Amino acid sequence: MSEFIQQLINGLSVGAMYALIAIGYTLVYGVLRFINFAHSDVFMVGSFTGLYAGRAFTQASWAGGVTVMLVSMLACAVLGIVIERVAYKPLRSRSKLTVLITAIGVSMLLQNVAQLVFGTNQQAFPDTLPATTFQLGKLVVSSKDLVVLGFTLCLLGGLEYIVLKTRIGTAMRAVSFNPQAAALMGIPIDRIISFTFGLGSALAAAGGFLWAYKFPRIDPFMGVAPGLTAFVAAVLGGIGNITGAALGGLMLGVIETMVKGSRWSTWTEAIAFVLLILVLLFKPAGLLGRVQAEKV
Repeated sequence: MSEFIQQLINGLSVGAMYALIAIGYTLVYGVLRFINFAHSDVFMVGSFTGLYAGRAFTQASWAGGVTVMLVSMLACAVLGIVIERVAYKPLRSRSKLTVLITAIGVSMLLQNVAQLVFGTNQQAFPDTLPATTFQLGKLVVSSKDLVVLGFTLCLLGGLEYIVLKTRIGTAMRAVSFNPQAAALMGIPIDRIISFTFGLGSALAAAGGFLWAYKFPRIDPFMGVAPGLTAFVAAVLGGIGNITGAALGGLMLGVIETMVKGSRWSTWTEAIAFVLLILVLLFKPAGLLGRVQAEKV
């Protein structure tokens, strides 16, 4: 029983990081109706920003760790806005396929630039937050898992406040529902889209920082696998649905961890795509999504 609880806590912490990435996918899809495949590389940039910012602190501390995470989030928010302005804004009137190909190109560009700047070898992530273990009988729990869950809950609470309680959040929902009507009502569409990219990128950076804190070895390709899994999580929960993306991320994290600890461990990398196929076959809108008819 203790082993099951330990796996469950570990799975929830991994799933929480998937959720942070998945929400970035779903935010962008909500306003522009396309998948930003460069998002996983923003996650990677967040880890490397944390790597260099963390070297400014000689020892792990809560103040230092939070500062490093905020620096990573700010840097990636700016990066996300730049990517949207330079790569995606000129293509808004083009076909979705053109934008999709551009997103893949931006992803490859970020990976190659990261190799030039950071090198191709794995690097050790510094201790930015305190870490310990707790033992309750046979149950051993790492404080890293609890920290990841705690930070994720705080970030999701902040996101909910922004989206539901602020004017810019109301504008985001209006643009997502009907961009033409929102523009007629005086909502600055360009500014809202840029803010959405920045917000999603900041959450990806937080996920990248927490991932490097839990698994302290990073490299320029570290975002590929988590990014694909988070994309599946967004589809599983219902692409465009923030709550669904968070739920999908948590579910995938738990399922992957349970599979990894079973005799089916060789299927760990494939389980996300098996679930994706099943969702597309039997519930294309996702667990919390709704089927929407589109005029053609």
